[in-house]
Amino acid sequence: MGRKITIDTTHTRRGLAAALACLTLLAGCTSETTGVATGEGTADTESAESPPSSGGSSGGGDFTPSEDNEDPSKGIDGIEVVEYPAGKHADPGQRVAYDKSPPFGGAHDQVWAECNGAVYDQPVRNEQMVHALEHGTVWVAYDPEAVEGDDLDALARRVDGEPFLMLSPYPGLDRPISLQSWGHQLKLDDAGDERIDQFIHALRANDYTTPEPGARCDAEGTGFDPSNPPPFEPGPPGPGAMPVDGA
Repeated sequence: MGRKITIDTTHTRRGLAAALACLTLLAGCTSETTGVATGEGTADTESAESPPSSGGSSGGGDFTPSEDNEDPSKGIDGIEVVEYPAGKHADPGQRVAYDKSPPFGGAHDQVWAECNGAVYDQPVRNEQMVHALEHGTVWVAYDPEAVEGDDLDALARRVDGEPFLMLSPYPGLDRPISLQSWGHQLKLDDAGDERIDQFIHALRANDYTTPEPGARCDAEGTGFDPSNPPPFEPGPPGPGAMPVDGA
């Protein structure tokens, strides 16, 4: 099962309230990397309470979303922003031909990954992880060959038990750490980089950038088992894959 992190990998916060969530459809598929960037009829429409503000001493201030600054992540050096259509579901088990690695938007499985402070010790199937992003999650992915020991423990402590956050290893990363929110990605070399907190504070459950604000993040009753999640599928997705735009 690989290296076990000392923090409980299945810890979650459950009991989120149910209500109808808004569904915002995004269109197009354009990308920009910045210092100055531009910016379903399943159980995932049940609402959840918003998480508390996140981020440490470097996470507040200008990185707090507001009506005047809907996407503060545009001020984070190195961020990539892509517009993806939301609400596009692949068939059960069908792969998606993602255009980014790790993916951070586009078509996805009908079932989302547990994302309330989930610390996975094995790579998880992309299609479930992307669905969790649609609900407002920030996904912290790391190269298991480059991030270990104290650095890995620090990432796990940042995520464990926190709503709308999840952590997992990701094979073949081109940088040690990659942060994903819906339509946003930031790749980093250092687990102590202050931009990790800035990214989380700017984008976690951000109602302005999340396609389904208020959607639940626990996986209870969905068939997704956080203690035995569907594994990452390496290699090309094959001819039967759904296009990333869901067309």
